[in-house]
This record gives sequence, C-alpha cells and structure tokens, in this order.
Amino acid sequence: MHFVGLAPLASAVANAGGLGMITALTLKTPELLAREIARCKELTDRPFGVNLTFLPAFKEPPYPEYIAAIVEGGIKAVETAGRSPEKYLPALKAAGIKVIHKCTSVRHSLKAQKIGCDAVSVDGFECGGHPGEDDVPNFILLPRAAEELSIPFVASGGMADGRSLVAALALGADGINMGTRFIATKEAPVHDNVKQALVNATELDTRLIMRGLRNTERVLNNAGVERVLEIERQKGDKLAISDIFEQVAGIYPSVMIDGRVDAGAWSCGMVAGLIHDVPSVKELVERIMAQAEKLIRTRLEGMLA
Repeated sequence: MHFVGLAPLASAVANAGGLGMITALTLKTPELLAREIARCKELTDRPFGVNLTFLPAFKEPPYPEYIAAIVEGGIKAVETAGRSPEKYLPALKAAGIKVIHKCTSVRHSLKAQKIGCDAVSVDGFECGGHPGEDDVPNFILLPRAAEELSIPFVASGGMADGRSLVAALALGADGINMGTRFIATKEAPVHDNVKQALVNATELDTRLIMRGLRNTERVLNNAGVERVLEIERQKGDKLAISDIFEQVAGIYPSVMIDGRVDAGAWSCGMVAGLIHDVPSVKELVERIMAQAEKLIRTRLEGMLA
C-alpha cells in the first residue's frame, strides 16, 4: 500500500468501521509521518493504525524516530511487516500499542506470537506484495494457523467481499485484511489509471518477480514487469538486484501519482479478478457486511435445515 495508505484512505476506512492504516515509510521522515497522523485525526474521530515495515537495507530508516511519532500521535495499533519487530516491541508495548505482525507462514506466525505480538496478519500466496517463499494458499494456510496459534489473526490475500469474510471466519481467522481491493475505491489517493487497471485486470494478470533473489513479489503485469521477467530469464542464477533496480525501486510515485501504470513493478494481489468497480469505502464496507450477513442467514443456515 505504498503511496496509498495515507490519511484520506485510512480515515475513510476508519469512518466505515474498519481499521485504516497509514503506511509510515511512504512518509520520508518521522516529521512527515507525525503530520499525516494529525491530518488523519482531522478526518476521523475513530481509531486508525500505522504500518511500519522493517526493511533489509544498507541504510536503515530512523525507526526509533518513526516509533516516537507514532507514540506521540496517540496511535494504539501498529501493523509491522518485513523483518522481525522484536527489537522495537518494548518501545511499542511501553506505549500500550497493540502490534499486528504480517506473516506468510505458520512458523513465522508462531515466532511473532512467541516474541509478544498481539495478533498476526496471515498472508496467503494469493496476496499482493511479498507472499513469502512457501507458496501456500489461504485455503490451507488459514486453518493451519488456526490449529497452531493462540493469538488472534486476520486473513490477508484474496479478500474482496462478503464471501471472503465468511470464508475467512469459517477457516479460523478473526477478520480480514484488504489491500488491493481498497486501492480501487474513490478515497484511495492514487491516479484513476491505477484504479481502472485493477478493474480491467483478471485473476490471471499478476506475476511473481524476484523469485531467484528469494524476495518474491506479486505484481500486476505490465510492460515494465515484462522487462523485469526478461532480464530474470537472461541472467538466470546470476541475477542481482542491481539488474532490475530501475524497474522495482522508486517507481511508485510515477505509478500512483502520475498514473504511469506501465512504469514498473507495483504490488497487486490475485484478488484483482474480483474487482469490478470503484465504490466509496463506505459503500464497499457496507456491501461486504450485507453480503456476509446474507450468506450466513440464508445459504449457510439453510445447510442446517
């Protein structure tokens, strides 16, 4: 949700009854994050959270300063992703912040539970962005997580509507986490070309890149992605991140702000196949809840008759 999880969308999700998220590292400095949190508070009086991704990098972002901005902003829920948040848990816990860690496997979910995370987001192979390297889809991953975990977890990857919600609950999750679906909403602060690309896409239109680097990312197929895949084929096991850097690094402003959807690789889940319109966030959430209730009260209840 880079360049998407900003105050307009986070506040709209909060106002609709969900937990909207601001993506911290989209804001280039802790001061800008503090400003975005304040901006979001002007748009909603309901709780919202902040995503803080711990990246493997030569020059690490100033995470303590980002955490200070989160604490001072009164945020009570943080979604962590990437590397283990263990190093930073004491500072978050001391401020009474609930930590939800994104995991792509049962073993990583158990580690998150062990180090003290309050909940996890279990991301199946369908998800946009980084699905891990195990390739386990949610129909298997979610019930496995339910068998092993004692902390709450939400289902991520392939979540789009009331059917997704009911299925996730049936498989043991406590709720759903939506990324790609929320990009195709009126309040998402991205170019209309991006939203239309998601509406036009099918479940067959994502690609996996950087598999050879064990940094797999699911992205929407486009001309830039085809260039990445061709370089990967040519380089084989000699592939280095420098070979595809131009197509995968720093392209989000061109895509999300300028609408150049073919500029390079941007995260997208297979759930694009279930996106057929661009509603408001309120309309989308109400539709999800109404569809879920109808499924439970009619189709599922009828199974017991």
